[in-house]
Amino acid sequence: MDNFFFRQKLVGNHAIFAYLIGDIASHEAVVVDPADDADKLIAVADSKGLKITKIINTHGHVDHIMGNAVMQKKTGARICIHEDEAAYLEKIGEFWLTLFSAQRSPPADELLKDGDVIQVGDQSWQVIHTPGHTPGGICLYYPDRGLCLTGDTLFVGSVGRVDGPRSSGTQLLNSIRTKLMVLPEDTEIFPGHDYGVSPSSTIGRERWNNPYLSALRLIDK
Repeated sequence: MDNFFFRQKLVGNHAIFAYLIGDIASHEAVVVDPADDADKLIAVADSKGLKITKIINTHGHVDHIMGNAVMQKKTGARICIHEDEAAYLEKIGEFWLTLFSAQRSPPADELLKDGDVIQVGDQSWQVIHTPGHTPGGICLYYPDRGLCLTGDTLFVGSVGRVDGPRSSGTQLLNSIRTKLMVLPEDTEIFPGHDYGVSPSSTIGRERWNNPYLSALRLIDK
């Protein structure tokens, strides 16, 4: 029996993908970027006999963390975010909370860093620090299945915005080049937003077809 469970869910009103990762045998599950629709995400987990024990945020922007409080209240899950991003959870301005009709996130329970491994039953998901969109942005890579959750670092046909006060275009492209483009070309990527022509892609497809990566292709020639 295959104990691996993985589900991509479009949640809320901002084209955000949340992810449920579970291990059927151990009944363990984590939810990535539960921006909204907590009850629906929990219902999916319940239908598979899974208990959500961790909330993992790929970064601290309000549209990705606005469901943390509700999800934690309903499940008791621990909030995990990169160490360079944790302080921002508690600094999001009232303007943004009001604009997104969002609840402020509780503080982080666990701080992540590059190279950490998140265990979900027998699964080992690797934390890849990909600064650029934000200082503490991360991706989650599961080599056994060739899957990578790329947050707002790499989209299908695009990349994360770098027009914010905490962002850097140079860092973003360097993160993509040195942390993501080195993964096997058939690695399937799952982004943080439904902005592309499809809900997922591959490293190889983005390497050769993503117009924002043309500069990287020139560097690697």
